[in-house]
Amino acid sequence: MKKFNFKINGNQYGVEIKNIEGNIAKIEVNGTPYDIEIEQEVKTSKTPTIVRKVVPTKAEDIEKKEGGSSTPVKAPLPGKIMHIKAKPGDIVKKGDVLLVMEAMKMENNVMASKDGVVETVKVKPGDAVLEGDVLLEMI
Repeated sequence: MKKFNFKINGNQYGVEIKNIEGNIAKIEVNGTPYDIEIEQEVKTSKTPTIVRKVVPTKAEDIEKKEGGSSTPVKAPLPGKIMHIKAKPGDIVKKGDVLLVMEAMKMENNVMASKDGVVETVKVKPGDAVLEGDVLLEMI
């Protein structure tokens, strides 16, 4: 962590603080390790309580706006569809994995860019897709 040089009564000491947990510090003085107790009040952190509003659990509970358009989820690279993890009617949140595709010999997760409901899935496992092809649509 931190290194200090001390001179006490003409003697040179190299002190390195390795770790501090609570009021116990692990230090090294001229290469010799020590556990020392620090005389200070140990601060305890208070974890705040997170309050979240109720999220709808069914597609029917989500209010649809008339004339709203669907958002296409497009293939980021040319590749082959490996797994589809979302089906029509699923409620997804931003960052949820919608499907897995193989591109450039690697498995890539295609994630939701926003919260919504999967409206249609346009591909199936084994399909070859090009960059920009619509994989599924969300509302």
